[in-house]
Amino acid sequence: MKLKILFITGSINQTTQMHKIANELTDYECWFSQIFVDFPPFQWLIDNTKILSKTVVSGQFKENSEKYCQEQGLKMDYKAKRNQYDLVVYCSDMIIPDRMLQTKTLWVQEGMIDEYTSLSKVIKKLHLPPYFAVGTALNGASNICDVYCSASEGYKKRLVKIGTDSHKIVTTGIPNFDNVQQYRQNDFPLRDFVLVATSDNRECFRKEDRPAFIKECVEKAAGRKLVFKVHPNEIMERAIAEIKEHGPAETIIYITGDINPMIANCDEFITQYSSAVYVGMALEKKVHSYFDIEELKQQMPIQNGGKSAKNIAQICRDFLVFTGKKEDFMKNYRYKIANQELIYE
Repeated sequence: MKLKILFITGSINQTTQMHKIANELTDYECWFSQIFVDFPPFQWLIDNTKILSKTVVSGQFKENSEKYCQEQGLKMDYKAKRNQYDLVVYCSDMIIPDRMLQTKTLWVQEGMIDEYTSLSKVIKKLHLPPYFAVGTALNGASNICDVYCSASEGYKKRLVKIGTDSHKIVTTGIPNFDNVQQYRQNDFPLRDFVLVATSDNRECFRKEDRPAFIKECVEKAAGRKLVFKVHPNEIMERAIAEIKEHGPAETIIYITGDINPMIANCDEFITQYSSAVYVGMALEKKVHSYFDIEELKQQMPIQNGGKSAKNIAQICRDFLVFTGKKEDFMKNYRYKIANQELIYE
């Protein structure tokens, strides 16, 4: 019988990354599940309230991810009820039920990780659940998975600094952010514009003065065509109304569509907390972000021509055939990078 791998999904970005990794592991039996909890009070909130509807455990994130999996013909096992697994590949280590930790686990970085704030430090110090940080500031920092795959050496250093053992982390690059040059060839119709990518700050319980941000974008555009790509997790009616009220009448608004070709065609790119800033940076666009640009340069995902999924899949293979204690795998694992591809010794 084929060994079984469960891929834990979240946002569409996380889900498509997992799918790319699974496509490199066709000789294994690959299953998919949206991220889930076993804690009854938490599950009650999901089933009976809208409190968590803007998070990856519920609402449109779960709906969109499961729709994608169904359309792609992927095998689904929500909450891992159908099978026993030999490996679980996580997109977040902020919510992992205890029973899943009995299996070999591997974590894959999604994209940008939120700023490590004073609240994050308090949560770490008090050993509170990392999801209390609300955003992704503590994603990758729990140190409970057996293997961690980071986007870059800069992110590896950050993960080590906030709590994950260095020997567990491999800089593999991450799918969806490792080959941005491909987006230069596109059929997006617009050229010569300033692109703005908003973030779901308010939906994630963070403060924001959206009118002030829009006015700042108008000022940066300095008369050039202004295009907004609204974050899919936002309350669309509110976001659109604000842009129309505070932006020029000719402002173009997109609520769907792939942002990458838009970035490739723009003159300047304005973001808030979006991972898409890395695409703009790799394409040598002038970018703006709420994060420090110099820090982002150090953390930018490595560009390896789309080899990250293959790199991560190779670690999965090696881990699956490892017969010792799962905690010992990374202590003795040896690899080197050649042509941006991981070579294992």
